[in-house]
Amino acid sequence: MSVLAPHDWLFRHATRRPLAPAIDSPHARVSYAALARRVGAVVAYLRAAGITPGEHVLISLSNSAAAAVAALGVQAAGGCACEVSPSAGPEILAAAASQVSSRFAFLRERDAAVWANVPSSRWFERVVVVGSGSHAAAMAAFGASEVETMSEAGELANIDVPDSLQPAQRQAHEPALVLFTSGSTSTPRGVVLSFGNLEANARAIAKYLSLGAEDRAMLVLPLSYAYGRSVLHSHLLVGGSVYLDDRFMFPRVVLAAMADERCTGFAGVPTTFELLRRAVPSFRPAMSLRYVTQAGGAMTADTTRWARATFWPARLFVMYGQTEATARLAYLPPEHSSTKEGSIGVPVDGMELYIVDANAQPLPDGQVGELVARGPGVALGYLEAPEEQARAFRNEWLFTGDVGYRDADGFFFLVDRAKEMLKVGGHRVSPAQIESVLATDPGVLEVAVVGVVDPVEGEVPVAAVVQRPGHVVSLDGLRRRCRAQLSPTHVPRWMVAVDALPRNEVGKLLRREVARLIAARRPRGETG
Repeated sequence: MSVLAPHDWLFRHATRRPLAPAIDSPHARVSYAALARRVGAVVAYLRAAGITPGEHVLISLSNSAAAAVAALGVQAAGGCACEVSPSAGPEILAAAASQVSSRFAFLRERDAAVWANVPSSRWFERVVVVGSGSHAAAMAAFGASEVETMSEAGELANIDVPDSLQPAQRQAHEPALVLFTSGSTSTPRGVVLSFGNLEANARAIAKYLSLGAEDRAMLVLPLSYAYGRSVLHSHLLVGGSVYLDDRFMFPRVVLAAMADERCTGFAGVPTTFELLRRAVPSFRPAMSLRYVTQAGGAMTADTTRWARATFWPARLFVMYGQTEATARLAYLPPEHSSTKEGSIGVPVDGMELYIVDANAQPLPDGQVGELVARGPGVALGYLEAPEEQARAFRNEWLFTGDVGYRDADGFFFLVDRAKEMLKVGGHRVSPAQIESVLATDPGVLEVAVVGVVDPVEGEVPVAAVVQRPGHVVSLDGLRRRCRAQLSPTHVPRWMVAVDALPRNEVGKLLRREVARLIAARRPRGETG
């Protein structure tokens, strides 16, 4: 079955509203007509180079119009865009490149030294380099036989686009995009998303956010991240626009740009809002702002309330999803934010959610089990990961690995990640439950609980605590708080105070790094 792909949305709007903004940034302004021309140039380039249907093309670029142009061009040419963050680190880049096995790549010129040490980059026959250096230097660094240069605004030099150029007509089941996400090991998983996935996800998001052509999103999230990509796609679908801003280390600058650019939407992960809260505790949001979305992990109730009050009258949508579901599975309608606080909400349009037991049988409301999902947003599967594929994707169902329950009103609540549950002396212990108790201390800014090996109990919980500026936190006091509210198996064996919790570029907590950090500060006498 054929489907309207992201490049089809682009070309349709370029015909109807050619001068309307599509992708802007502090560095460039790109209308729909300009975006269509630049995507067409990539199509012409790849077809001349002999791209085959469904062929993988590696893309590792900064958040810029160039990254969007590259992916849209690859898809319009008949290929599959495979995106990995350029800041992921050499090991992740090497693993991603090995899984993708691409002849073509779109890379940043300044990453030449990194890619020179990635063995699988030797497979690259043609590289499009985003930068302004010499072709000879790029060819030497990337090992490609041919190199072209693209600007940050997505302009591909020296490529003629024929007037008769037609984008490929894509089928719903065809692979469109591969995004990399962390797995249960250090090896990244490439999640394969179809054109049907992309369209279903974009339409579901556009529906509950009531997006239209007048909407403009401030986007500080990477396009190589499913959440960031879904913001772009949902706005391209309706003819809206995004403003890419990579200056979030200066929150006041981004807030000012949000107002100047008359953005109607803003998307963030928990870390985004925590950074805003610390840097700019109170501010007047842009008058144009209509909605704010939060996903990428659970945000503390205190910060959620702060965001809801601070961004008012814009409506805050708390959302839940996974890359394996093309970003979005559920959302909490703002009108239920008080009565259903802590809930991930209800399924997005077209998706089914259930809670099941260990035998994959549905559980009654109120009982805790694994959250599973079915619908047009569920990905095709993983690249080169048969064991994880068999566990997560079963007979059209996505087994999310998240543990939770559904209440009598049909709202879903998460308790923890199945793989993060601890086994303490034979008892199942939820790190999230411990974290929620510790987070009630007014002096605690952030907390993470992980398990470490213990010779007697098998595993015991330990905690890393970040102190809120201006407060003094007693670790002994926190332990007493846990003893008063939790069972003995849930009381952390020890705690350490840290300046910050280790996270990746999109704010996801790196629990393995937390465990190493805590283990390095093991108190004398603890022999686990």
